[in-house]
Amino acid sequence: MNIGQIGVPVSNLARARDFYTNTLSLPLLFETDTMAFLRCGDLRLMLTLPEKEAFAHASSVLYFHIESIHDAYTRLTKQGVSFVDEPHIVAKIGDTATWMTFFQDTEGNTLALMSEEGWNESDE
Repeated sequence: MNIGQIGVPVSNLARARDFYTNTLSLPLLFETDTMAFLRCGDLRLMLTLPEKEAFAHASSVLYFHIESIHDAYTRLTKQGVSFVDEPHIVAKIGDTATWMTFFQDTEGNTLALMSEEGWNESDE
């Protein structure tokens, strides 16, 4: 079993679509009056105006795996994204460090950038 799509609730579809396509550079696949579908690697993100109040809450944290967290952090900061922290190491396994930093989309959903990069003790 694989995950094929993740739904992200939004209150303003046009604003959210612009953030995900223009700021995060995710390609728009297609859209309807109440939904926009974007390609994110092998997954499809569905930005959706909630059909019921029960679905009108922030989504789970989406972690975008990227090559260079520092390059993406710099690029997105220049595009007006406000991060809640700076890129930091959250785990070290062998000679690999997992880096993360968190931010919000235009709809209040928490998102994160993550990258796995080489590391050794002399980097500290």
